[in-house]
Amino acid sequence: MFYVDGFMNMSSWGRTMWIIILLKLFIMFAVFKLFFFRDTLKNRYTTDEERAQHVLEELITH
Repeated sequence: MFYVDGFMNMSSWGRTMWIIILLKLFIMFAVFKLFFFRDTLKNRYTTDEERAQHVLEELITH
């Protein structure tokens, strides 16, 4: 009840900060993933067996 009461009685400054935090998290996880972290295994290999073989080779050699 301590946390629920704290969030329910939060000032406008606190709510603004939580909105900024959630917006930054959305940008980090959604937007960055779309533009910077492409699925290279899916683009390079057509089957799951080829992907698994590549990952296994990378784990063994590195």
